[in-house]
Amino acid sequence: MDKTKDTRVSREQLYEEVWAEPMTTVALKYKVSSSFLARICTRLKVPRPQRGYWAMYATGKRPNKPPLPAASPGDELEWARDGEARREPLKLQAHPLKFKRRKRSELPALHPLLAGFQDRLNEGRDSIFNPFIRPIKRLLPDIITSKKTAQRIIDVANELYLDLEAHGHQVKFSPHGRCLWRRMVDEREKVRGGNHNSYLWSPSRPTLLFIGSVAIGLTVYEMTEYVEVRHIDGEYIKITDLTPQQLKKAARSYSWTSTQDMPSGRLCIQASSPYPGTQWAKQWQEKKAGDFPDKLPGIIRELEIASATIAKQVEEAEHKAEIQRKQYEQQCEIERQRREEERRRQALEEAERRRVKAIKDSRDELSDIIKAWAKAKRIVEFFADVEHRTADLEDVEKAAVLDRLTLARKMVDTTDALKWLAAWKTPEERNQGPISMTPSITD
Repeated sequence: MDKTKDTRVSREQLYEEVWAEPMTTVALKYKVSSSFLARICTRLKVPRPQRGYWAMYATGKRPNKPPLPAASPGDELEWARDGEARREPLKLQAHPLKFKRRKRSELPALHPLLAGFQDRLNEGRDSIFNPFIRPIKRLLPDIITSKKTAQRIIDVANELYLDLEAHGHQVKFSPHGRCLWRRMVDEREKVRGGNHNSYLWSPSRPTLLFIGSVAIGLTVYEMTEYVEVRHIDGEYIKITDLTPQQLKKAARSYSWTSTQDMPSGRLCIQASSPYPGTQWAKQWQEKKAGDFPDKLPGIIRELEIASATIAKQVEEAEHKAEIQRKQYEQQCEIERQRREEERRRQALEEAERRRVKAIKDSRDELSDIIKAWAKAKRIVEFFADVEHRTADLEDVEKAAVLDRLTLARKMVDTTDALKWLAAWKTPEERNQGPISMTPSITD
């Protein structure tokens, strides 16, 4: 069987194939590399044999074959080589559910999403637009912080993620290829009027909390406060943070005072619905640095209640989108019919134009043929008169005239009216094919 014709391969089929034959053999059937097929298995959450499995299998050993895990809501159900893959439906619940809790002792000390995150922050660049770190890598947890607050915000995010996991929920990146959007962040603690562009770093995929099948976007960020600052040695420092030594230095050197948005050290947790067409969002701010994680239990309860609200909004948005889709399809059908009618009208107009032109061209050609034939007849009559008059000439002179007459006749086309008429194209013949040349005479 030609596997290249299989444009869609289910998780179950791929699972059976990679455990029946080596990856290189299966990859060859699909005409892809084994490393590419391994990435597909990872994306579809299909377990595959580890290195050395087939060598053990050849010796008669039968290593354990892990079962195929069930697909989570939103996960891809197939390898779609052409088009978009089917996904496990979200099955949103319109009312809060009860979830099986886990003990914190069952969970790791650091949430998997935060593994290595501190190193990524250390590698990050300082932004020229704001005082926050811009990590080089973008597939990272949705956390925005200054260097000074980095460790505390990681601790708060870790506590939040683990508490959510302990309540039976999941915190992970948005599933690959899902159309789930991230709500923008306004880092200002107190929003002022006017336009505001902070150019904050953003991850490549949202960080999502899954309460059952309902996804909620999570962002933990440090807020800024609009305070008076002093410009010293190329940087702005809060007036309240200036040391006596810095104040003395500012007095001796050129510096100035202004107001700027500066990191406050206080954190904010922003939760929002990631589904298109929904607007739910909420923020929890620290009134003073260190309020989190005492507020986390209350935040988690609010998030669990909000999951039902989001589910209702998604249902309403999908219903509205379905109505809009049908309206769009109707408009497309109307537009298609209009274009089809316009093409038919243009075709009829073009056919009529060609018909009128063919009649005119045919009449003009027939008139030209008659005129040319009449001209040829006059020339023939002229030749006949010349030939008649040669009877009175001497033999030598007569021979010379007849020779010239023979040459002249060769210069003239036929005067046979039937041949001229056969060369004429009727209007119907003009519309059917190319027009052939008609007989002509030399003027």
